[in-house]
Amino acid sequence: MSVLSVAFSGFSLGLSLIFAIGSQNAFVLRQGLRGEHVFLTCITCAVSDAFLITVGISSLAAISATIPELEPFLRYGGAGFLTLYGARSALSAIRGGAALSPDEDKTAGIVGTLVVVLSLTFLNPHVYLDTVLLVGSVASRHEGAEYIFGMGAVVASFVFFFSLGYGARLLRPIFANPTSWRVLDGVIAVVMWAIAFVLVS
Repeated sequence: MSVLSVAFSGFSLGLSLIFAIGSQNAFVLRQGLRGEHVFLTCITCAVSDAFLITVGISSLAAISATIPELEPFLRYGGAGFLTLYGARSALSAIRGGAALSPDEDKTAGIVGTLVVVLSLTFLNPHVYLDTVLLVGSVASRHEGAEYIFGMGAVVASFVFFFSLGYGARLLRPIFANPTSWRVLDGVIAVVMWAIAFVLVS
């Protein structure tokens, strides 16, 4: 296969793995809609993916041997975090009253945003299964071009997260309505709890 074909294969796989709605994507969407630390959120998600993909390609054998010991901690820790974050979103949906406006105060700090993004990323065992194990194993089939494949997957992460984060602003007129925010918070809560349930079941 040509270098371009290998890179495109990596891009396609990477995009398919992160395209589904999940806790991380829901948070990126919410940040984009609110216009809060969008660049920080997107770059943190993308760089985290790039790091994990690189680890998967360079150290798959060692990671495979270590994962069984890490899995319980990651699974229950991630489920606990998602449950709490889902409860927070559910409470916002019940209370209502939120709406977007041009002069809306930005209440979420940089540190708080970073902590949430990193938690949603690294406390989710599925992230390791997708980026480290799956991408790493598929990349190993392209002997001599593993990192080209990985680069394609990394580019997919950057394209997806920045498109989601900055594209969300197109929906801002819709979310000027408090009811829309209540629906979004409700959906986010359900997504968080569903993923948490899957992790512990």
